[in-house]
Amino acid sequence: MHSDTTGSWTPVALSGDLPAGAVMSAQIPAEAIALWRSASGRLSASADRCPHRGMRLSHGFVRGEALSCIYHGWSYAQTGHCLRIPAHPGLVPPETIRVATHAVEESGGIIWVSAGKPMGGPPRFEGLAPLRSLTVHADIATIEAAAVAKAGPEGLLELDRGAGPICVLLSVQKDNTTLMHVLLSATAEPAAGIAASRAVESLRRKAEALQTTGVAPCRQ
Repeated sequence: MHSDTTGSWTPVALSGDLPAGAVMSAQIPAEAIALWRSASGRLSASADRCPHRGMRLSHGFVRGEALSCIYHGWSYAQTGHCLRIPAHPGLVPPETIRVATHAVEESGGIIWVSAGKPMGGPPRFEGLAPLRSLTVHADIATIEAAAVAKAGPEGLLELDRGAGPICVLLSVQKDNTTLMHVLLSATAEPAAGIAASRAVESLRRKAEALQTTGVAPCRQ
C-alpha cells in the first residue's frame, strides 16, 4: 500500500508462501517483521528483533505455537510475551520480557499486517487470486511510470496487456524497493499465469532500468 499511516494495512506476503511451522522476514513501513505461522496454522507478526540480544527472529524457528530465537532459544507466544528461557528452565519469564506484535489477517490468499490498531479489515479483491510475488528495485512512482498506469489507493495497479486482467498489488519496502504481488482472475487458465509472469518480469526490468538510468529499455 502507499500509506504508512498507523492502522493501515500492508500486503506483506502470499498465504501460499508461508506454510504451517514456518517463519519469514517481511517489511511494513514502520519496521521489519518476523511473519510466522504456528503448527496449528495461526498467523503472527512480530517485530524482527529478539529483546535479549537483538538477533532477527525471522532467522529463528517455530515450535508448536511459539517462535524461538535461533541465538539463545528464547521463545515467544503469539501475544509477544516470553514463554521460555532455556538457560533458566525453572524461571517463569516476567511479563516485561516481550516482543512487539502487529495485527495480521489473511484475505483472498494475501497476508496483511497493520502497524497499530487497524480501522476495519484489510482490502478484498473479489474475483482475483494471487499468482506470485517478486521484489522490484524501484519505487512505486517509477513502476507506475514504467506501466503507464496509476495504482489505486490500496496499491492495486492494473496492467493493460490485452490478454485478460493482470493486476499487481504494490507494497513499499525500503531503499527504493517495492514488493509486487501478482493477481489474476480466479478462473484464469494456466497459460494465463505464464503470460502474466512474463509480463510482470518485463515490467520489473523496465522499472529497474528507469530507476537506475532514467531510460526504459527498448521493447524486444
